[in-house]
Amino acid sequence: MTEPDEAQTAPTASPAAADAPLLNRAAWRRILPFLAYVFFIFAGDMLERMGHTPASLLWLYPVKITVVIVLLALFWRDYNELGRPAPRRTVALAAAAGAVVLVLWISLDAPWMIVGAAAGYDPRLGGAIDWPLALVRLAGAALVVPVMEELFWRSFLMRWIESAEFQSVDPSRLGIKSFVVTAVLFGFEHNLWLAGIVAGAVYGWLYHRCRTLWAPIVAHAVTNGLLGVWVVATGNWSYW
Repeated sequence: MTEPDEAQTAPTASPAAADAPLLNRAAWRRILPFLAYVFFIFAGDMLERMGHTPASLLWLYPVKITVVIVLLALFWRDYNELGRPAPRRTVALAAAAGAVVLVLWISLDAPWMIVGAAAGYDPRLGGAIDWPLALVRLAGAALVVPVMEELFWRSFLMRWIESAEFQSVDPSRLGIKSFVVTAVLFGFEHNLWLAGIVAGAVYGWLYHRCRTLWAPIVAHAVTNGLLGVWVVATGNWSYW
């Protein structure tokens, strides 16, 4: 990870750029799916505080994922960084990195590495797994969340820290500041904060090295997919 030469890379300010909004249309189209996802997390928390049981709120996840899918579909044409598939070597590297993150994720669980308590997503009803709910949860985590989160954390935020005109920032030119800030914020999005920081660092490194958003998306998908299989197999629902 290198810091770019400011003398060579600093854009020349123009009157039009000075009047430009802090967040343009491209930014909002990467932010809104993420905000919708976060909204449902807070809504679920508030409903629990009002007396609803976690079991009675299992329906929220399918609704949440559906809303995110609709938003991603509406904005898909604006996600230029997803237009080209990643080379096979990149996919292989990303998949291997995602598997390593999974091992670290379920290992970095000492008390000091955890903030708060996560109830997780327990798809059991009447003592038996409700497989439609479990499969929706697994598919959402492995196929939808990686796209939504990487568009926000890596494609938008990581580049926006470098420049408000974030679409002009090549991933290979990302600096230490954007790498560290994004990894730390991504980490504290999760109650396993240290595992989250490690995951954010790995996904950020993949984006910087491979210069394609598909690299962190594939790694994130592998991590979440394997984690979901492990959760269902072991019953460690708090990891969901």
